Amino acid sequence: MITDRLKKVICETLDLRLDDVEIQDETVANQVPGWDSLNHVNVITAIEKDYNVRFKSIEILKCQNIGDLQNLVNSKVG
Repeated sequence: MITDRLKKVICETLDLRLDDVEIQDETVANQVPGWDSLNHVNVITAIEKDYNVRFKSIEILKCQNIGDLQNLVNSKVG
């Protein structure tokens, strides 16, 4: 399950309103408005900063959807 905190970081980075976008475990980046290849780096950097974690490139590449990204965040913080 995607946390409100992760949704907030993604939406703030992409300048979206939380109410305007639905983000689920199975959601992939290209289904989120504004999440393109250039903003991908911005989203990942914002998540790292907000959660005070660092991701390896291979960890990011293994993420197939936002649920995988949430699981990666969870593994780093808990």
